[in-house]
Amino acid sequence: MSESFYAVLSDRAVIRVSGPDRVSFLQGLVSNNVETVSATKSGYGALLTPQGKFLFDFFVYQQDEESLLLESERGENGERAAELFKKLRMYKLRAKVELTDVTDSYDVIAVFGKDALANLFTDTTPGTTGRIANGIKAVDPRLSAMGARILLPRNELAEMAAIGASESDEESYHQLRVSLGLPNGSEELEIEKSILLENGFEELGGVDFKKGCYMGQELTARTKYRGLVRKRLLPISVEGPAPEAGTIIMNGYKEAGTIRSVHGNGGLALIRLERVSDDADLVAGDAKITVHVPGWVKLPETAA
Repeated sequence: MSESFYAVLSDRAVIRVSGPDRVSFLQGLVSNNVETVSATKSGYGALLTPQGKFLFDFFVYQQDEESLLLESERGENGERAAELFKKLRMYKLRAKVELTDVTDSYDVIAVFGKDALANLFTDTTPGTTGRIANGIKAVDPRLSAMGARILLPRNELAEMAAIGASESDEESYHQLRVSLGLPNGSEELEIEKSILLENGFEELGGVDFKKGCYMGQELTARTKYRGLVRKRLLPISVEGPAPEAGTIIMNGYKEAGTIRSVHGNGGLALIRLERVSDDADLVAGDAKITVHVPGWVKLPETAA
């Protein structure tokens, strides 16, 4: 039996960026290289404060030869999408760009499981993109182990049966996501506080260090080249009562990290690398915490 599942992600928004300056407009704002996005390649990146702190992350797809689509978090009552739209409009200035919220026109779907990519792609390189019916399919641009992302026009979910995927739920998607160490926007990243390289953006293809200037580039580059990464967002296992987001993880009398999210028996935590070792006795509230380092994560040599 095929192990391919899909979940409609209700907390996702879609913003269309169209017009002749769409690429140059985003190129000066986004941490990744928007010029590489095409009909066959999608990307992942972030919009930062001028000081280099996290504001929004999103996937970037080419809708057609005139338009790009940004798939971002929607937030409760749509406030996060509205904030992103407002921020983009503020930076638009005289650029020949049109911004349109097209969230109500699309279902954003995650396809995951051992066979998730088998009926969708022959090339499973992250970001590989193609068409599916009247929509877009892409190998997750961060990590192919996460499966695929699909943007389908509303009311076309019958396409999921055609690729052999069984309906699942968002929580199953999030449990896989945290086990792989992938953040979900402001659920795990602190707005105006988090630094991209502490949260895996370099390894996950969310930063291009050769593209030139973008907002917040200076801190991001300095963090990399001066080796300033001392914390990392990492998967955890939880034994005992699930701690709330924000709970401090203790190693004896020393703070070892902070819980960012819990889904099922796992979650994500921002870990102080110098406070964690294989024999560390970590607790958060009344729960025992075990930290895992996914294969894609590259820790500093002193913390490896």
